[in-house]
Amino acid sequence: MRSILYVGMDVHKANYTLCCYSMEKDTVFAKVQMEPEVKNILQYLKKVEQNCDGDCEFLCGYEAGSLGYTLYHQLTHYGIDCVILAPSTMPRTNKREIKTDKRDAIKIAKCLAYNTYSAVHIPTEEDNAVKEYIRMRDDEKGSRKRIKQRILSFCTRHGKHYTEGNNWTQKHIIWLKHLDFGNAILQEAFEEYLILYFQACDKVDRYDKRIEEMADCERYKENVKKLSCLIGIKTHAALATIVETGDFNRFKNARDYASYLGLVPGENSSGDTRRQTGITKAGNSHVRTLMVESAQCYGRGKAGVKSKALARRQSGNDPKVIAYADKANERLRRKFYKIMFHSKRNIAVTAVARELACFIWGIMTGKMEEVRHG
Repeated sequence: MRSILYVGMDVHKANYTLCCYSMEKDTVFAKVQMEPEVKNILQYLKKVEQNCDGDCEFLCGYEAGSLGYTLYHQLTHYGIDCVILAPSTMPRTNKREIKTDKRDAIKIAKCLAYNTYSAVHIPTEEDNAVKEYIRMRDDEKGSRKRIKQRILSFCTRHGKHYTEGNNWTQKHIIWLKHLDFGNAILQEAFEEYLILYFQACDKVDRYDKRIEEMADCERYKENVKKLSCLIGIKTHAALATIVETGDFNRFKNARDYASYLGLVPGENSSGDTRRQTGITKAGNSHVRTLMVESAQCYGRGKAGVKSKALARRQSGNDPKVIAYADKANERLRRKFYKIMFHSKRNIAVTAVARELACFIWGIMTGKMEEVRHG
């Protein structure tokens, strides 16, 4: 019977640090640092195999990070078993413990051997491409937000205050266009800021139209329509949730999905004392942000009242999905207002975001009757 060697890889742009761990002998060996090339890893594995007389198999692993899925695809292309470990699921390192690349590689190898980790889901090439496009759009929207903040700060520094309503309405933008700072250079600087703002708006609008086109393709169209039956979930949020999550069936229940998004409470208990902390914030931060943003929408409108826009989004869907979404919408809106009555808004938003994720899992897996609320 061939023994399995667990290869921990601490990978960075500048170098890779590798080591092997034998569970049978409980030994770590062959610790090396190399140039960040897949051919060097293949040579390393070949040499280790020769020293073991060819009587071994390899399981390689590295933590999710800046390299993404590139190294995984390169190794699997050559028939090497590889997994990407989710850092949030690995045993925590003591803050006082010495941390080096070699120690990290050993930790990864032992996590592989004793299965003390969860593997990162590897998306399809198409899902990954769409995900990257959506993230690029969100980055541009973040840039637009920073430009807006700079424009408002510029106005404040020079005594210009808008007092006729909310900022960034059509009326506010007209007011900005007609501002006169009484100095040619100041005026030029301000107008350059406005140009950057309008360019960013045009880019975001263009990206949103492209995302609408992607969502309308055969692969995503039906699922996007299903998720759009929920309040706060439109095309962008629906498509991003689908491609970021990948296979919803890999989560055995709705709570597992909420946990994957970091929307469940943490716990710090000892003896008879049980103490829950805030949400863990472990897992996919991008979808967690989308859930929180969508949950904000449940603080608007009345429970049981369906807007015309939501009715249009629900049109053409399976009646069972619409009924389930209506049940979710009413329940979450009532929950939002109930929590707001005796607590803070951010607590209400987080609670609704967690349960919204559970309803999404139910819709996407078709296990709507299995969702447990709380």
